[in-house]
Amino acid sequence: MSQPETIEPEILYTAAQVRELDRLAIASGIPGIELMSRAGLAAYRQVQQRWPDHSPVEVFCGGGNNGGDGYIIAALAKVDGLPVRVWALADPALLQGDAALAMQQALDAGVEIQSWQGEEPDLNSVIVDAMLGTGLSGVVREKYMQAISTINACGAPVLAIDVPSGLCSDTGSQLGVAVRASATISFIGRKRGLYTLAGSDCAGCKVFDGLAVPRGVYRQLNVSRAETTLHLNGASMLAQWGARPRNAHKGMFGHVLVVGGDLGMAGANLLASSAAARSGAGLVSCVTQPQHSGIFIAARPELMVHGISREQLASGDTLDSLIEKASVIVIGPGLGQGSWGQSLLKAVLHSDKPLVVDADALNLLALSPELLHSHSGPRILTPHPGEAARLLACSTVAVQSDRFASVMALRDKYQATVLLKGAGTLIADADSASPLYLNSGGNPGMATGGMGDVLSGVIAAFIAQGHPPTAATCLAAAVHAAAADCAARQGERGMLAGDVIDNLRGVINGYAAVS
Repeated sequence: MSQPETIEPEILYTAAQVRELDRLAIASGIPGIELMSRAGLAAYRQVQQRWPDHSPVEVFCGGGNNGGDGYIIAALAKVDGLPVRVWALADPALLQGDAALAMQQALDAGVEIQSWQGEEPDLNSVIVDAMLGTGLSGVVREKYMQAISTINACGAPVLAIDVPSGLCSDTGSQLGVAVRASATISFIGRKRGLYTLAGSDCAGCKVFDGLAVPRGVYRQLNVSRAETTLHLNGASMLAQWGARPRNAHKGMFGHVLVVGGDLGMAGANLLASSAAARSGAGLVSCVTQPQHSGIFIAARPELMVHGISREQLASGDTLDSLIEKASVIVIGPGLGQGSWGQSLLKAVLHSDKPLVVDADALNLLALSPELLHSHSGPRILTPHPGEAARLLACSTVAVQSDRFASVMALRDKYQATVLLKGAGTLIADADSASPLYLNSGGNPGMATGGMGDVLSGVIAAFIAQGHPPTAATCLAAAVHAAAADCAARQGERGMLAGDVIDNLRGVINGYAAVS
């Protein structure tokens, strides 16, 4: 019944939406206790398959339906003759509805239910976290916090039911402290918080079971497309791209212009330009300080390098001819926030060309959002959380506390496609009626300088080759993450942005898996 997480695009849901799906499933004729029994059986099978040699099964149960799932698991283990212990965090006598029925099944099977008083699990056990589930909204209460800390410290494998206890299923934030599970099995609808922020670490291996809920139930869910989040499917995007025609020429695949690379920051522009070239752009030009031209040509002779100094800009030497030739422009990598960078940004914004706006261009926009009024073309903003905070005039903590709300706020304020970087990269289409997209690929080795510059170049290359802005951004996020995962095969520590560029070609041409 349960299937491992795949690369197929799947809708991600909020806790409220899953509760509504649960209600609709029951209204369709599936009793609530039947859904709970299916969930308990699916979870118990995971315990059997993943940790057959661990004993006993120690189930930590809370007071709601998540705890009910735990009681079902305990009953199944007992019937199978496995040693099982249930630690109750809430008084079993106070359980109601389906959870009370599940608890009675455990008692009928001979399970001993004990109130948890700080006992440490057996090191050789397998732990089932059935304490809090999706219903948690505030900071974890003291007793649950102690239980979570005890579970995390014991070293035994942990299966979390629906979401790790202490994790916000909507945002991926830790609500004080959260269980760090070896695996998480979720039911009926995939929970958004498992795929971003702390969810990426706390959930472990993600498994999903739809509990045989009919497709018609999902069609009844009354939510707008803007309230949904889709898991990216880079593989199918590439498959739809198809092979290049045999009579192809460079003019068919667009012209990327990368603008940036002030004194001391040439590498950012070079990385973005190189990534664009490796991602299939027909031509790549770059504007940088004149002192960098020789370095660029030596490092990447395929680039067309244009050195423009502060003095040339001050005398009226503009980018008009370069902008006119470009299919898409990347502005920001190594741009700086001085007069040189400001002049280049203003020149680029006085165009209708698609823009990929990154790094210091974002910081300059945060200071003067009205600059965007002069730009009449599509644009993609690619902030990391710190840049997003500056763009929204709030704290980084506020951005990260609800990344889904933050990416939509950026989209609405700047009327742009927005890619919010981080664990569980989020992409919002410029059209507020469109769904959000989430890419859960990538790895911690990407936490190093230049990774964002590479991503900007990849996005621009895909736009140059004919993909619409949001589709190009989604595909680029998937490809970028997959190339990073290929590079990480030699280890995450010490991985460089250039290592990702080296793997782009293989991923794009289908020689490596796409996240």
